[in-house]
Amino acid sequence: MPTAPISTALWKPRIKAFRHGARSRPSIARKIMRKAADLLRERVDKIAPLLTLEQGKPLAQAKMETLAGADVIDWFAEEGRRAYGRVVPARAEGIYQIVMKEPVGPVAGFSPWNFPINQAVRKISGALAAGCSIIIKAPEETPASPAELVRCFADAGAPAGVINLVYGVPAEISEYLIPHPVIRKITFTGSTAVGKQLAAMAGLHMKRSTMELGGHSPAIVFDDVDTDKAAKLLAAAKYRNAGQVCVSPTRFLVQEKVYKTFVEKFVAQAKAIKVGDGMTDGTEMGPLANSRRITAMEGMIGDATQRGAKIETGGKRIGNKGNFFEPTVLTSVSREARIMNEEPFGPVALIAPFGSIDDAVTEANRLSYGLASYAYTRSAATAQQVAARVEAGNMAINHHGLALPEVPFGGVKDSGYGSEGGLEAIEAYLVTKFVTQAPI
Repeated sequence: MPTAPISTALWKPRIKAFRHGARSRPSIARKIMRKAADLLRERVDKIAPLLTLEQGKPLAQAKMETLAGADVIDWFAEEGRRAYGRVVPARAEGIYQIVMKEPVGPVAGFSPWNFPINQAVRKISGALAAGCSIIIKAPEETPASPAELVRCFADAGAPAGVINLVYGVPAEISEYLIPHPVIRKITFTGSTAVGKQLAAMAGLHMKRSTMELGGHSPAIVFDDVDTDKAAKLLAAAKYRNAGQVCVSPTRFLVQEKVYKTFVEKFVAQAKAIKVGDGMTDGTEMGPLANSRRITAMEGMIGDATQRGAKIETGGKRIGNKGNFFEPTVLTSVSREARIMNEEPFGPVALIAPFGSIDDAVTEANRLSYGLASYAYTRSAATAQQVAARVEAGNMAINHHGLALPEVPFGGVKDSGYGSEGGLEAIEAYLVTKFVTQAPI
C-alpha cells in the first residue's frame, strides 16, 4: 500500500494482481470490512489530526468524518448480504429462469480533497460489498488520511490486489486507467468540468460510471417558519468545512415577508463563527484548502460587487498567513454575476427575496446544477410542492439529513448521475445476468 506519490512505472504493473482481486467472496469481504470499521474507530485520534493538518477543517469535524467513515463501511458490509437475484416464473414446464447479480469487475475510483475519508470510503466500501476490487486514486493535497483508511482495510486482512491506492498526476492516471481493458467501472467525485471529461472518456470505452459532481444548492425559506431556527441551521450548513461541500446551501431564497428579518439573523450567525486553526479548541471554521480558493473567492465577490451586490458581512481574506477567509453574506446579487452561476465552493451565502412559490422554484431550477436543495416551511402542502417541483437529486426539508450511508446520494443534470449511498450504491457495482435452463 503506497502512502506517497508513485510513478506510473511503479503502479501500472499492479494491474495484473489487481485483476485477480475481483469477485471476493461476500462472507469474507463482510468480515474484513467490519474489522476495518473497528480499526478506523480505534485509530480516530491518530487519523483525525492528520486530516485537519492537511485539509484544514476543525478537529471535531475531522473526527466526525472519520467515525462516519466507519459507519459507511459497516452499512455497506451488511447491505452486501442483500444483493439478491430472483427466479422468474417460466411460461413452459420444466424451464428455470434465474436472474443473478454479479460484480461488475475491477473499479477505478477518484476521490476529492474536501472530504478525504468520506468520499474514498464510499467508493471502497461499495466495491468490496459487491465483490469488486478497486484502485482508488486519492487526492495529492490530502494524502495521509486516505492512506490510513486503506491501511485499516489492509490490517483487517484485505487480500493483496483487492484495494489499491495511488497518487500522482490526475490526468495521467485517469488517461491510463479509464481506457484500460481490465477496468469495468468508474466512480468520480469532483467538479462538473472534470466529471464531464472523465464520463466522456468512459463512454468511449463503454464503461459504466458514477458521477457525483458540483452543485449550487438553493435553500428556500418560506414566511411561515421560525426564522431563528432556520437561520441557525442554514448558517451551520453553509459554513461547515468553510463552504467547501458539494451540497452546501448557496442560493438562499427567502420569502419577502421575512426576508429582512432572516438576513439580520443569518448575518448575526455568520459574524459569530470563530475562524481559526483547526487544531485549536473552539474553532468552528478552518481555512480554505489552498490559495487557489482564496483567489476564487476574491474574484467572484469582486465581480458580484461590481454588479451591485452588497456585502452584509465578510468578503475578504483574514490576515496574510494561511488561507483563512471571512464568513461572507451577499445580498442584491445580480443573476448575471459569476457567483450566481458558478459553484463558489467557499464560505459565501447569497440571499435574495422571492414572492410566490413559483418564483422560488423558477430560480431554484434556473441553473444546470441539481445536486442538493433545501426548504423550510410549516406547510405540508408547500413542502409537497417544493419536493415535487425542484430539480435536484436530494431535497431536505426543515433539517439537513443528506448523505447518510443508508439513503441515496447523487445528482441530476450537470450534477452527475448514479448514487453513492443506499442500496442504489451497491447496484452500481453489480451487473445483471439472466440464466434460463430447459431439460434436455
